[in-house]
Amino acid sequence: MMEKSAIEASHRQAVYRPAYIAAVDTHAHVFERGLPLARKRRYVPEYDATLDAYLAQLNTHGVSHGVLVQPSFLGTDCSYLLDALRRAPQRLRGVAVIERDCRIDTLTAMANAGIAGIRLNLIGHADQPLDRWVSAQTLADVRDLKWHVEVHAEAARLPGIVEPLLDAGMNVVVDHFGRPDPDIGVKDAGLRRLLELADTRRVWVKISAAYRNRRQLRADDHDAHQAFHFLKEAFGVHRLMWGSDWPHTQFEADEDFGQALELLRALVPVEEERRVVLADTPARLYGFDVA
Repeated sequence: MMEKSAIEASHRQAVYRPAYIAAVDTHAHVFERGLPLARKRRYVPEYDATLDAYLAQLNTHGVSHGVLVQPSFLGTDCSYLLDALRRAPQRLRGVAVIERDCRIDTLTAMANAGIAGIRLNLIGHADQPLDRWVSAQTLADVRDLKWHVEVHAEAARLPGIVEPLLDAGMNVVVDHFGRPDPDIGVKDAGLRRLLELADTRRVWVKISAAYRNRRQLRADDHDAHQAFHFLKEAFGVHRLMWGSDWPHTQFEADEDFGQALELLRALVPVEEERRVVLADTPARLYGFDVA
């Protein structure tokens, strides 16, 4: 399933220290078969996506840094993620999934390992008040650590999730173009409300996984170009970031790292603007040192 060169990546790739921030992949996952799984899960890959394989992808494509996001099927057991971050602390940051009442000592230990935010992956979950997913005290601790909250939910549901987070003083990162309904695209009212939230200057959007927003049997990226046009118009390039979504779970057979970069180049053809999306903005948000 993984490319041979990625599978055969050596340990020295994990300790490679880039001299400068060429580009940041803000959305990738690492895992292996046999790890403890979340009780409620939509999908479990039947292959390994190891840290060495991921770092090989970064090296091959000239991407200096990466952000590892806890996969939904591993639930709140972030031990594999944290181990990966500790192997490449100069090169990687992470986004964790945590228990509702996560203690400050646990959060602090995660911060020391390279965690920079928490994720609310609410795809497949019923709408609930924010307090159902993270307690007020835990959210306050997350805010004090200067982390952000990453939200993965359908666009129609975003206002009811993002706005309470903003009211709580949080910075928010929205996954995958905002996940507009594939049948209506940029006409999605939830996406339009997300565009209005750009004025808060506390919301960022990941330009990632366009294939998760495609209409069934539609293989082109027309919808991605439309969505990007509106996102750029509202947020500017300074609040947009790129992610590969490696290893493209559920889309492994049709997508790869290089295709994700090619789409970004098509969406952002101006090199100076692409530098902002690829490097400048994520370097600041995730706390990478700029040489």
